[in-house]
Amino acid sequence: MKNDILNSPAIEATDRRIFYEAKPTNMETLDKTDLQLLRTLQNNAKLTTKELADAVHLTATPVFERQKRLERQGYIKKYVAVLNAEMLGRGLIVFCNVKLKQMNRDIANDFVSRIRQIDEVTECYNTSGHYDYLLKIHAQDMKQYQEFLLNKLGCIESLGSIESTFVMDEVKQDYGIGI
Repeated sequence: MKNDILNSPAIEATDRRIFYEAKPTNMETLDKTDLQLLRTLQNNAKLTTKELADAVHLTATPVFERQKRLERQGYIKKYVAVLNAEMLGRGLIVFCNVKLKQMNRDIANDFVSRIRQIDEVTECYNTSGHYDYLLKIHAQDMKQYQEFLLNKLGCIESLGSIESTFVMDEVKQDYGIGI
């Protein structure tokens, strides 16, 4: 029946191609228990398998198997502890927009490689618009940020310009994804 409909003259060739090429999104391969597991782990990744099983109303073995499958499939990238940057002397948060002098594959790869080696940069995004990258930087204070700019970021030859925005107050910090 599906092929009869697709081969009818009313269906354009491009429509047939789109129908055949359409693939379910990754989200469609997850059932409600998988989603509940992911939500629960986002909230507290330290739960034991038994505690996780209780939370999703299953026994430990299927929960363990599901969790391992979600890890293998890449839904769970890693487990981390969220640290208090202020208590660790890194309370100054700066968002730094970076524009490169020139953009091509080699220059971009070199820039990204260098940024990945800088501890103060905790997040880096390749963006569209006036700037090429958005960096999130944790520093001890303004003096340490200035040293970072002069001695680390400023030493990258492809750097064209930067614009720094200093965080006055963190209004929301949620590492979870709404699923």
